[in-house]
Order: sequence, then C-alpha cells, then structure tokens
Amino acid sequence: MSILRIEAPDDEARLADWQHVHNVIVPPAALSLDEVRERARRHRLEVAYLGDVLVGCTTVRPPTGGSATATVIARVLAEHRGQGFGEELYTRGLERARASGARVIETVVLAANEDGLRFARRHGFTETERYVLPGETAEWVDLRLD
Repeated sequence: MSILRIEAPDDEARLADWQHVHNVIVPPAALSLDEVRERARRHRLEVAYLGDVLVGCTTVRPPTGGSATATVIARVLAEHRGQGFGEELYTRGLERARASGARVIETVVLAANEDGLRFARRHGFTETERYVLPGETAEWVDLRLD
C-alpha cells in the first residue's frame, strides 16, 4: 500500500478538499465552505492524499462538557475504497480521539452508505439508533464502539 499524506485543512484549498469529500459521501448533509471553516474550529478535521490525489477525510469530535465520548468519522471516496485507506484514517482518528480523553467512541453513518456501515460493524461498532432529522428524509445511523 502506498503512503497517505494526511494533513489538517489549514488553507482554503484543503478546506475545499475536505468539503468535497464530505459532500460527495453525505450529500444530505452538504456543507458550505463557511460551515466547514466553523466546523474546523470545533473539531479536528483532516484530509488525505495519495500523492496529489484526494482520497478522503476525517472528522474527530472530541469530548465536550465533561463527557468522555468522542465521535470518529472516516470518509474515503468510492474510487479509493478497498485499499486500506479507510483503515489508516480510522486508526488515526481513533488515536486522536483517545488522546483527547475519550473513553467512549461513537460514529455516525448515512444509512444509505452500505460500505460505511459494513466498515463500522467490521471495526466493532454496534448500532445504537436510527433516525431522520426533522424536516429531512435521509436516515442516519449512530453506532458505538464495543
């Protein structure tokens, strides 16, 4: 496997790359660039490249307000799946979440993303809830690492 270059999106180009991956994989929750900038202030975002080719992105929502729960989300563009990139991104996100004090790890997956659900279950996550946000039609799945 080739080595991924994983970076924090610290400029407009990388923020736009993170936005692209996010919006392609979870179109019902598409974000504007301003929303991505705001998210980057609250969460740890990263983008992954194979050489100069955009492969995926991650989000780690660290524990807040005395909670010990963090959310780890790894996203890999469809054309780059099945090559171990998701594993590398997930492992890195998990390490970052635990370093931030998390004792409980959760993730959230668009129910229509069968690859994402399989990946989460294969890594020990168990479904805790399915829901549709008010005014929307997309179903989401919350999962917790056993």
